Amino acid sequence: MAAFRDAVTTWAAGGPGEPGHRAHTLAARLPVRTAVLLEGPSDVAAVETLAACRGRDLAAEGVCVLPIGGAMSAGRFAALLGPPGLGLRLTGLCDANERRFYARALERSDATRPGFFVCTADLEDEFIRALGTERVIALIRAEGDGRPLDTFLNQPAQRDRTTAQQLRRFFGTKKGRKIHYGRVLVEALGPDRVPAPLAGLFAAL
Repeated sequence: MAAFRDAVTTWAAGGPGEPGHRAHTLAARLPVRTAVLLEGPSDVAAVETLAACRGRDLAAEGVCVLPIGGAMSAGRFAALLGPPGLGLRLTGLCDANERRFYARALERSDATRPGFFVCTADLEDEFIRALGTERVIALIRAEGDGRPLDTFLNQPAQRDRTTAQQLRRFFGTKKGRKIHYGRVLVEALGPDRVPAPLAGLFAAL
């Protein structure tokens, strides 16, 4: 499945004919039935971690989880993977302010349900609201990031923001931090606290 994901990513980036042929070949061999389109690697980390927590092997189920490199790429990936291309079922997560890109992608690719699940702001916001800001801060400190967090919170630009807004911004201040906490926050969730968009996504797989 990793090879299929790499072939699709290269194909979507405009690589020559070989990546497309390889994607078709791998899709038939595996076989792949569903593509989960996610904006970036931190979302992929969260989805894959939740799958592991639930004892699900998405690759074995024919589900390919793909980072598409931003919402504006949704149309390109949907055209390659949906009914006009490989004919896979399409689903995924998107941020509320990026919903239009995904809606347009589904319409253009003539994809049918289950469609995409929308986060109120983004997936980090969903986790913060599910866990509560105090719990999230405790997790950050337990991961050894207490000092960077305190330094960040003392910046003048953060003083007028809510704690939830500060935490969301903190996760994006260092390369790899959003990916790391995508795993940490999922692992901290109880079975009854999984955010609705993520729960809906898994129910559709």
